[in-house]
Amino acid sequence: MTAHHSMLQFIATRDHRIMRKVNKWPAPKWIRLWAIAATRAGDGWLWYLIGLAVLLFGGEDRLTATASAGSAALVGIGVFMSVKKISGRKRPCEIEPHCWATLLPPDQFSFPSGHTITAFAVAVGISLFYPLMAPALLFCALSIAVSRILLGMHFVSDVVAGAFIGTALAYASYSVFA
Repeated sequence: MTAHHSMLQFIATRDHRIMRKVNKWPAPKWIRLWAIAATRAGDGWLWYLIGLAVLLFGGEDRLTATASAGSAALVGIGVFMSVKKISGRKRPCEIEPHCWATLLPPDQFSFPSGHTITAFAVAVGISLFYPLMAPALLFCALSIAVSRILLGMHFVSDVVAGAFIGTALAYASYSVFA
């Protein structure tokens, strides 16, 4: 067994252990509502609304900030679509039924989380230009990421990878545009 295979097995074992606990957890109603609202916000409308607000009220850096965050998000979409096809990882909801979440996944594969990539690409991307907005934007991105796990759409490693990729794309885009 190679070191690479051992590491992937180590991650998968822990992912499945956490998945089983989450899928069987009868979360309080407020957590259920928060998770569904967060994941729906991550469908894109929240980021379009934030981009519009930055364009309208963002001052001198508004065009550069939206171009930077938008570019990071667009590249992120390309990355997750490509990597998902290559990885072919099943979603948690396909492996084991969830006790309360009934949402249908937006696509077939789990790794990496596209919602999380986009959330962190935009949240970090805008935060680099407007640091005062960082707490609210990062709360939104983190809420979206956690909701994907709670709803049985993704494993923890899918979300961690998505956050890393989205953040890296935001910094790369910032270095190009700023």
